Amino acid sequence: MAPDLLPPGRQPVIIAARRTPVCRTNGALRGLRPHALLAPVLRELVTDAGVDASAVTDVVVGNAVGGGGNVARYALLEAGFPVGVPGLTVDRQCGSGLDAIVLAGGLVAAGGNPLYLAGGVESTSTAPLRAYQDDDGVPEFFARARFVPADFGDPDMGVAAENVAKRFGVGRERQDGFALRSHQRALAAAAAGRFAAETVPLAGPGGTVAADDGPRRGLSPAVMARFPAAFVEGGSVTAGNSCFDADAASAVVITSLQRARELGASDGLLVVGTATSGVEPQLLGVGAAAAARKVLAAAEVKPGRLDLVEFNEAFAAQALASLDLLGIDPAAANLDGGALALGHAYGASGAVLVTRLLAQAREADRPGLLALAMISIAGGMGTAALMQYVKLRD
Repeated sequence: MAPDLLPPGRQPVIIAARRTPVCRTNGALRGLRPHALLAPVLRELVTDAGVDASAVTDVVVGNAVGGGGNVARYALLEAGFPVGVPGLTVDRQCGSGLDAIVLAGGLVAAGGNPLYLAGGVESTSTAPLRAYQDDDGVPEFFARARFVPADFGDPDMGVAAENVAKRFGVGRERQDGFALRSHQRALAAAAAGRFAAETVPLAGPGGTVAADDGPRRGLSPAVMARFPAAFVEGGSVTAGNSCFDADAASAVVITSLQRARELGASDGLLVVGTATSGVEPQLLGVGAAAAARKVLAAAEVKPGRLDLVEFNEAFAAQALASLDLLGIDPAAANLDGGALALGHAYGASGAVLVTRLLAQAREADRPGLLALAMISIAGGMGTAALMQYVKLRD
């Protein structure tokens, strides 16, 4: 039985999704600030949807480490949208891109047949330096913001990954194997052209950038085994089984099922349910599992019924622990590789998951297919979205 859906005028559906190449920090996209990364994606999306930019109800964008302001509004104006189109920027750190899509879906469910562009963007290469002022007005620089009060622990991400590996018994060999497979799958997907249709080429400092630059050839179990522990002495989390920081933007067109049909959209991902959950900050990497449990239970969907799963691979340890907790075979997730190979562009990563799911669902071409996007979040949280692939016309 399919999950229960809302009436067509309030049922959210994603009908288009695009992303930039995902490139290493200080790499091919190093000179592009967030608005410059996002604007070309927004332009492509209105073309894909077959609408004029003036028809966009709002642009909702996630961003984690930018310079403040409202990058959604900046980017839409940079894209040439009319001044009457508003923009909203949201911050739930690594979850920001997926949470922007979740928020837009909730607004669609409120009614009125709106049309939103929603997603995320991050330029880690151009992220501003951050500082507090001391009592004398002298800046005191810091590497990252605190996510929870000090008595909760607030570990750095790598330390938190080690906590998860230890608590849930995820050994070094499994982590290395999972990371190696991510690179192999991403390389195979790129070679087969599976990323091409979703990727918007950008003009970078060194010329046009049309492909991700993260997946590495030449990796092997022996090479992976040579990486030393990166965060905790004697630990199992290494640079090889951790993601790298990246620059990217990704967004979707999300509207009501009724509006999608009126626009003549051929297919899409119905948003069946969404959830965000909190967990112990020391074990922040399993936040996605808690959120996924909640959304699957609400829809009465067993994990074994899922056809596609995209989980942000910030660390192999947290990906494996979360999938184990859900009873999902790790080999069934991230079929074209994930952030371990492609990179983690904080605020964009959750939207990249949804972009990948729409592409994979279209390739499978099987109506009724169930897809899950999930991401763990700093501070001890996770967000998940359950979607169903549908054909909207013959």
